[in-house]
Amino acid sequence: MLTFTIGTFAIALNHLLLISALALATLIGWRVAKRGGENPESVLFSLFLLGLLAARAGFVLAYWKHYRDDLWQIVDLRDGGFLVWPGVIVLVLGALAWGWRRPALRRPLGAGVGSGLAFWLLASLSLTLYEQGTRLPEITLHSATGESVQLTDYQGGPLVINLWATWCPPCRREMPVLEKAQQQRPDLTFLFVNQAESMQSVSTYLATQGLNLNNVLFDGSGRLGKAVGSMALPTTLFYSADGRLLGSHLGELSEASLARALENFDTPHTSALAPSRKLPCPSSATC
Repeated sequence: MLTFTIGTFAIALNHLLLISALALATLIGWRVAKRGGENPESVLFSLFLLGLLAARAGFVLAYWKHYRDDLWQIVDLRDGGFLVWPGVIVLVLGALAWGWRRPALRRPLGAGVGSGLAFWLLASLSLTLYEQGTRLPEITLHSATGESVQLTDYQGGPLVINLWATWCPPCRREMPVLEKAQQQRPDLTFLFVNQAESMQSVSTYLATQGLNLNNVLFDGSGRLGKAVGSMALPTTLFYSADGRLLGSHLGELSEASLARALENFDTPHTSALAPSRKLPCPSSATC
């Protein structure tokens, strides 16, 4: 499961874990402060924001070549570009500095930071292990010509599967990024699985936008999203050649966040690649 859903509201599980870690840290810190000390609630929130800022700065520096030509992308957090360890290091150093200056904060703040970090690290590791234990779903999709296609037919080479729809603004914004990556990485197979829209509307959209996409598939009932546990768009999935899920991304991809995600394939076991299979695209689009 990649998202937690209540009605029409969906949140990525990794985001939910982060919020839960902050809530747990605040609760533990408050309980310890009741036995003696200063309530660390405001400091914990400040450290949380400081850690996020450091994590974002670390990501931007690591993938600077993707940001240098468009600096506004640095403040566009919708791509989910964060590096964990810079954020954790800055958070811990900030907690030590606050505790050194305010002795009454030391025990409550230490308890809060320690419990929050421990929960987040263990829960994130468990979620990652769970995700990487899932396999490519056995689902029948359709090509633009109406041909039935088994998703597992693509097993044998690394896959990038994008769940999208034309009515989804983040999907539309990231489509040129994915199109460019498809052209630059012929060693990968990109599948664009449209969710519950007609072939004609998708064909018209691709033609009017000038998008040249290979392997446009149709999932009329949204079965793939349900199978992978994601009820939000866009969702991008990264599968190894043997059909094992390597990673996922909920939300819009930028060039930087996609470059990071594609690092999943830069390992020895993905070097021997099977040829990709190219499906017909909508008749109004050029493939």
